[in-house]
Amino acid sequence: MPRGKMKFDEDLGPDREDDFQTDDEENQAERVFDNLDDDDTESDINNNSPPSRNLSNEVDFNTSWPQTYRTSMDMLTSVSKTPPGINFFKIISSAGKIIVPKECVQDEFTNSLTLPLVSDEKTSIGKEEPISKPQVQSHVSCPKISATEFSPPERESSFAQSVINGTNILCGIGLMTIPYAVKEGGWLSLAILLLFALACCYTGILLMRCLQSRPQLNTYPDIGQAAFGIAGRLGIAIILYMELFGSCVEYITLVSDNLSSLFPNTGMNLAGTELSTNQVFSITAALLVLPTVWLRDLSLLSYISVGGIFATTLVALCLFWAGAVNQIGFINPRTKILDIENISVSIGLFGFGFAGHAVFPNVYSSMKDQSKFPLVLYISFVFCLVMYVSVGVVGYLLFGDKVESQFTLNMPKELYASKIAIWTTVVTPLAKYALTLLPIVSSIEELVPFPRLRCYAMSIVIRTALVLASLAVALSFPYFGSVMALIGSMLSMIVALIYPCACYLKLHSGRLSNMQITNCILVIIVGVISGIIGTYSATTRIAGKGD
Repeated sequence: MPRGKMKFDEDLGPDREDDFQTDDEENQAERVFDNLDDDDTESDINNNSPPSRNLSNEVDFNTSWPQTYRTSMDMLTSVSKTPPGINFFKIISSAGKIIVPKECVQDEFTNSLTLPLVSDEKTSIGKEEPISKPQVQSHVSCPKISATEFSPPERESSFAQSVINGTNILCGIGLMTIPYAVKEGGWLSLAILLLFALACCYTGILLMRCLQSRPQLNTYPDIGQAAFGIAGRLGIAIILYMELFGSCVEYITLVSDNLSSLFPNTGMNLAGTELSTNQVFSITAALLVLPTVWLRDLSLLSYISVGGIFATTLVALCLFWAGAVNQIGFINPRTKILDIENISVSIGLFGFGFAGHAVFPNVYSSMKDQSKFPLVLYISFVFCLVMYVSVGVVGYLLFGDKVESQFTLNMPKELYASKIAIWTTVVTPLAKYALTLLPIVSSIEELVPFPRLRCYAMSIVIRTALVLASLAVALSFPYFGSVMALIGSMLSMIVALIYPCACYLKLHSGRLSNMQITNCILVIIVGVISGIIGTYSATTRIAGKGD
């Protein structure tokens, strides 16, 4: 062993291994320390510095489930220079330590997503591994790749890429229900839309401050663990995965409803059971997404998914064109100023539209210049707010109280603008489905107890089972608007409003002003009340069989 290496290990010693940081982490920690008040410098630095081994809320960052969260969520929204799979295999080849047999090469996400997000310095320091000797792996099971062979996540996203990522996750299928939400709550419900935009943008900033409090934090589950221990990590991860699964259900319903509007008289008799038009196209949608879910390399789909923002904009422009040029809509449609009885449905739908917080920490962690993250949020939220208000106003003016849970269902099918809007609405979810399901799949694969079962065949079984599960839910509850309102009220309120404020109060305890504490408490109260009212209303509607 080189003398310099031995001296480096001796200088560190066993008591200082956990405090070792990379240069990036030190720089990030220094930025946090510089922002502290001068009067409480010593005490604040102690609170913000990377915790020692005695603090249990960060010790297990490298081993706590889920470790695949960041990479899988990055594929869902990331605009990167090279496909994720290319970077992964470059790291493998440059390491010079592992040879992976061809029989064991799994799809891109199965290999890359089974790695810890934060490198384990404790096992790498003071330990030299041979480089010239490759490790021979059995062809039966796939090789275990140590976290020490992977550098911490790189910051490679430019400002423009980050804006696209943030806008893409916000401006999605939630846009389809905005006219319906305005109909349910009346014109004054647009004030609630503005309120949620401001509150969700504010909590996005709070998540950034939570990430800045600990250099090791990169994802939402990391924040949950830093604030509330392993229970906080598991709790928020499960809620996030439930939200993603709900989105997959909505994708199937969305495709089914729009195809049913194009081919309304389609039916089928299957094993003596008469299937309705919606049921036929729900099954069709599941069959269409199944091959994309089985793909070994999902990097191409990640680029298609990023185009979701342009697809959403195209659908909105088709609505504007049909109203202004084709003069569609009802003559003197009935509208309402305020509908107290149904406004709770609007709350859930508006909440769903601004809940992109599952990805915000990933966007921040991947930025080259992280100081511009607030500006990224401002631009993303302003763009989406303008889109939501414009579509909501135009859609409600055109169709009044007859507007459907998806405004494309109201558009005349003979118009070219309508056909473009409907087919765009059909194709986009088919491209996004596999990537939305990916974080759930990879997290389940982490829980497979035996290494021999962590193979491509088992991955196929897990993915197929999840697709069938989402299909079963979509067939049981084919109510696009009500299900989205339930997701927005029960899950998005926790993810977007309640949990960010709770984590911020916990991680910055003792360093916040009374105004900051009051703001967080008010947001939590709004989130709790909105969640309870919206969940009750959406559940009642689903039980009542209809949007």
